[in-house]
Amino acid sequence: MLDIAPLVRVHVDALLAAQIDMGVCDAIERNAPVGKSADMSAPHLPKVAGIDSTVPSPAHTTAPVPPVHPSATALPPIPGAMIQDRLAGWVSDLTTLHELTERLIKTGSLDEALREVLRAGAALVGARRGMAVLEPGDGLGPSSTIGLGLAHADLGTIETVPRSATSYGRILDGLPEPDHEPAAARAAPDPAGAHGYPDPLAAPPSIATPHPITVPDPIAVPDLLGEAELDPRQREVAARLGYAASYALPLATEAAGKLGAVVWLYDEPAEPAERQRHLVGLYSRHATEHLARLLELERARVQVATIAEELLPSRLPRVPGVQLAARHHTGPQGGGDWYDALPLPEGALGLAVGSVSGTGPSALAAMGRLRASLRAYAVMEGEDPVAVLSDLELLLRITEPARSATALFAYSEPKQRKLVLAGAGHTPPLIIGDHRTEFVETSLSAPLGMLACWEAPSIEIAPAPGETVLLYTDGLLRRTGDPMDRAFARLHAAAASVPKADRKDPGAIADHVLRTLLPEGLDHAVDGEDVVLLAARFE
Repeated sequence: MLDIAPLVRVHVDALLAAQIDMGVCDAIERNAPVGKSADMSAPHLPKVAGIDSTVPSPAHTTAPVPPVHPSATALPPIPGAMIQDRLAGWVSDLTTLHELTERLIKTGSLDEALREVLRAGAALVGARRGMAVLEPGDGLGPSSTIGLGLAHADLGTIETVPRSATSYGRILDGLPEPDHEPAAARAAPDPAGAHGYPDPLAAPPSIATPHPITVPDPIAVPDLLGEAELDPRQREVAARLGYAASYALPLATEAAGKLGAVVWLYDEPAEPAERQRHLVGLYSRHATEHLARLLELERARVQVATIAEELLPSRLPRVPGVQLAARHHTGPQGGGDWYDALPLPEGALGLAVGSVSGTGPSALAAMGRLRASLRAYAVMEGEDPVAVLSDLELLLRITEPARSATALFAYSEPKQRKLVLAGAGHTPPLIIGDHRTEFVETSLSAPLGMLACWEAPSIEIAPAPGETVLLYTDGLLRRTGDPMDRAFARLHAAAASVPKADRKDPGAIADHVLRTLLPEGLDHAVDGEDVVLLAARFE
């Protein structure tokens, strides 16, 4: 978050110093004591945003005031009202930046942050439309393009213009600025800031990156259609979309590197004033640092999800008499939910779902070990699910005593449409058919690793032809945000509402349950858990 207190103090100190200097000059001209100007003898000005603009006289200025000859030329009083107005303007600008950065830090995804940057920047520079391009300079991605007031087709139209002919393309590719850019915008940044006071967002030399980059300068094109050397395609696109000017800004800092660029579009020939440029420049640097953090989190999430996918089955087996479908989504923190389906001797099929406690790489590693162990036990004694889970519990208790897990294993004979299953603290399966939608009543049992000796009875079910058995993890229920009893009721309602045409496809059933139970999508919750569904439809 941008802390405006240091900025306010810098601004006030600058104003007070200016006011003292003006008082000194006035005292010299009037032969008056230093620090006691005529304007300061007037009644005190009102405070602005809780800041008193008056300056007390130093102790050494208490000498009597010499008489001033009436013929002496009287200087105009210090423009205290003007200074007060200027201070009020600065405080207003800083308050605006504070509010905008507060809104920015509440964003939890790259696309959401880019949209907020576009909205805030448009308000600061007085534009109505814009486009943000995320294109990290290291080439590792991800890349995306977000528009403000522009449809998806409009973004595609703008991207047909050669990048070297666009202001944002020049920033992304590091090309020289065009001749129409004002000299003020091309000047190197002043360490003291555009308004004569230190820039609090500038990185001190002591914390600069070992290999600092050259941050591109903003590019303003105040009159696109009036440019004689404008690319014909850009002229055509500007006329079609109805914009006449642009202001492009890099999303780059020395610490974060180059992340992309943002360009705002004006309906009429225009360009931001110096004050607007300064404010949007401060905001964009803070936004770049925030985007860099989100980018790091997104890359970590993708890596975790990739590892999780590699630890799960690359494809489901084809076994006569049953159709299989699976849906898996790894949460941002990388949980330990998993599933498995493996063919067994004599045409049998083993189905398993489970969840390892914890998150992150360690949970993923434990999940991989647990799944591999269950496969080995299932091959040796899969027809007895209780024995499989008992061996798995013993292994978990010996090798990882600080960890627990839930699991459900089912031994299926598809030709006979028979399942024998046992669960260890896991959610009950759900049978979905034309004539019933009901949970399987499994026996209560503790998770693996919770008791000194785990044991629970198995149960046998016989799905009718065309019915689907849905296995899932508790992450599906927790993603709803409801209490568990309410989440179970919603899951039952979602399964019962599967259209008849979709009940012949286990994948369509799983997708319908997900859409109905989580209408905002799996990616909506930033801190969401893993979700696993394994559907088996018996023919």
